[in-house]
Amino acid sequence: MKNLHWLKLKNHSNQRRRFLRNSSLLAAASTLPFSAANAYADGSTLRVRSYSDMQSLDPAFSSGVVDEEIQGPIYNKLVQYKPGREWGWQLDAAQMVKQVSDTRIDFALRDDIGFSNGFGAMTAEDVKFSFERIISSDLKSSNKPDMGSLSHVEVTGERTGTVVLSEPFAPLWSIALPYITGNIVSKKAVEKADGGRIGTDPLAESGPYRRHEWKPKEKTVLKRNPDWRGPAPAFDTIEIYPIDDEKIAEIAFEANELDYTRVSIDSVQRYRNNPPAGATLAEYPSLFYVWIGMNLDNAQLQNKKLRQAIQYVIDIPSILEGAYHGVATASTGIIAPGLAGHRAKSIVPPEANIEKAQQLLADSGERNVSLTLDVINKSVYTTIAQIVQANLQQIGINLEINVHEAGSFWSLGDESKGEQWKNVQLILNRFSMTPDPYYATSWFTQEQVGVWNWERFRSQEFDDLHKKAAQEFDVAKRDAMYQRAQDLLEESGAYRFITHEATPVVYSNTIRPAFRPDGLPLFRYFKRA
Repeated sequence: MKNLHWLKLKNHSNQRRRFLRNSSLLAAASTLPFSAANAYADGSTLRVRSYSDMQSLDPAFSSGVVDEEIQGPIYNKLVQYKPGREWGWQLDAAQMVKQVSDTRIDFALRDDIGFSNGFGAMTAEDVKFSFERIISSDLKSSNKPDMGSLSHVEVTGERTGTVVLSEPFAPLWSIALPYITGNIVSKKAVEKADGGRIGTDPLAESGPYRRHEWKPKEKTVLKRNPDWRGPAPAFDTIEIYPIDDEKIAEIAFEANELDYTRVSIDSVQRYRNNPPAGATLAEYPSLFYVWIGMNLDNAQLQNKKLRQAIQYVIDIPSILEGAYHGVATASTGIIAPGLAGHRAKSIVPPEANIEKAQQLLADSGERNVSLTLDVINKSVYTTIAQIVQANLQQIGINLEINVHEAGSFWSLGDESKGEQWKNVQLILNRFSMTPDPYYATSWFTQEQVGVWNWERFRSQEFDDLHKKAAQEFDVAKRDAMYQRAQDLLEESGAYRFITHEATPVVYSNTIRPAFRPDGLPLFRYFKRA
């Protein structure tokens, strides 16, 4: 492990030098003591870190949390997640929303919300347009699964309507409405846009903030919306900096360049024992899931025995110690503890079984195996890759590690970006999550092959379970269905589950942050202390 540790330090050193050279963050103020942090969170500007740059401001095509961190402040939903330690929702654009049957939800919009750039007041037609475009077969939205069984929206008045489902959909209140797909866009603005899609220009905004500026890979700037009539936002400006590596973000935070960041796992104990002056460490459970996936359509991974040998030789305890410093625990699948469907244990134990792996490899008949592993350029994941590389070498499998920046990594398995998916073999992936197991299984259906299902896993039983569980309100029945769905993933040999990580964050005491119960930020609700 000494060599692995040296490689990790070398990687971090190179990233730190690159950050210091290129980032607009670290300037003369980086020499100030931490007590000067109030110069940043002073009521005018809030500076925060996101783990990647935004991809799209279109709710139909957003890639996840990093896009929602921007969309949440600039758009409105019928309901938003409520900040705190327990999951719940609160009214946003709706002054009333009520589920009147298993398949019908009535709503009434506030009368004081309008869109920027002259696109007028928000109406029920905008809600109808926003929701129905995501399920449209013509648009081919990558976020269509979030809408579940949405059939259509009936407009009953200028600001009133009914969301109609084709069948019951349990995750409606935990995913569809309060998360990305719940963002309401201007029908007039989008219909005028080329191709009827939103890119990185939001076209028309309605929330407490407006996107003022975007410098790719540098920062996104949000400014107060002068036309906002809801509760006044606390800051004139929010600057969101995409910083892949938490270690680098910590450097910026300790230099008073950030008011909030997620903390790297290996810094948790240091921050527990000695947090920066004027700062608070908060620890949250995580819903993220991290795993090694294998491309089932790659010619070199057709042999199930080979895939199973890889499953059994990867040692999760070594990864948790070497990459997560004992702070994170092993996962049993894609569904975290506390949610319906969480498995008490996985089929493949977390500890490596070298003897079994060797036998599986021998039974496969494969010889002189060489494979690649694609990872994002972040120290914790490059460390995992190095450990996996050493694990596979124990049974004679040579593994080459391909390290990618965020932009190129997130296009690897996407067929719409070209044919690079054909070269993917092993991939280390990490997906965000919402407080419903439906969101986890959504991305592994046959419909998602070549979109987010990069393992190209296909199972009709899995698809049927995913659909039936979403319609089931009996928690025990849902639990059994989602457990079986994860069994199918693991039985395919294409998945080695690693961890749900953890969500430690640090913030300046000059602010009062607002987080989801899994520690992810809701920037529109951040306040001054």
